[in-house]
Amino acid sequence: MDTAERFDLASRNTAEVVEESELEALLEEGSPSVYIGYAPTGEMHIGHFTTMRKLADFLGAGMEVTVLVADLHAHLDDAKSPFDLLEARSAYYEAAIVAMIDAAGADAEAIEFVRGSEFELDEDYALELLRMAAETTISRAQRAASEVVRESDSPKLGGLLYPLMQTLDVDALDADVAYGGIDQRGIYMLSREVLPDHGGEAPVCIFAPLLSGLSGGKMSASDESSKVNLTDDREAVVEKLEAAYCPAGEREDNGVLEYLEYLVFPVLDERDEPFVVERPEEYGGDVVYDSYGDLEADFLAEELHAADLKPAAGAAISEVVAPVRERLESRPELLREAYPEKYD
Repeated sequence: MDTAERFDLASRNTAEVVEESELEALLEEGSPSVYIGYAPTGEMHIGHFTTMRKLADFLGAGMEVTVLVADLHAHLDDAKSPFDLLEARSAYYEAAIVAMIDAAGADAEAIEFVRGSEFELDEDYALELLRMAAETTISRAQRAASEVVRESDSPKLGGLLYPLMQTLDVDALDADVAYGGIDQRGIYMLSREVLPDHGGEAPVCIFAPLLSGLSGGKMSASDESSKVNLTDDREAVVEKLEAAYCPAGEREDNGVLEYLEYLVFPVLDERDEPFVVERPEEYGGDVVYDSYGDLEADFLAEELHAADLKPAAGAAISEVVAPVRERLESRPELLREAYPEKYD
């Protein structure tokens, strides 16, 4: 695989790459390292799954992949995870991430897992954090983290440290590339700005798009109808998809199309399998799609009706999620200990 092919694989299905020329140079030089961090707060869902599929692309492009389970960040962000639950939630996140990576067609054993508490309490890290805090204004830190950290009229200090620590994580993990949702753009632009003054290098940044919720608009962790949970059974997944916002001929805020584009079709491509929409003969019979682009074109032209698409999407998503659900169901203590208020 030449550099151009590796670049296409590393950059596909993304919202933005900063900067593309820098990524090309890294790939030309050898095997760059990329990391993504997850703060173990609420239960993981299908939105996380799409980023797992991207890790398979990075591995395929010959990149070294690290997953950071950012346990301390989970508490610093307005105590979204109580301190006494950090260990249990970190264990659940690690297990869920491994299950999703396997289900997405990648080799979880090829990925290095690290917890933030393993290095963020080291003396050198703490000293650099204090130096960075002394040089960064409150407004700059708030602006960087505005799309990630919970905002309030009386912000806590932890939310200000959050973007500085995420910046230092890039250097501490020797990451050439930082990967995350487009909501983290502000933090990684801060990283590119200040890391060179703190012994590191400005990372290349690859951003994943944020999926729309099934009920339209932004996906909400508190709205069960807006997302597919990793523990949802087939019936629940199909029911959510059939009730989903999917206006005829429209792409904007259409979570059904986005799930297909960023999760289902990449997994089917990995398996060399088509996507099949079953329809009665009177409405044209079954239709088979080998690419997402063809499906979207038919949907936008209203040659593919939502009433036919949504059941097919629900069945396909359920099949993709099933191995993850089964893995988690085999270890019920993970969710019980991580979220005792829900599973006890």
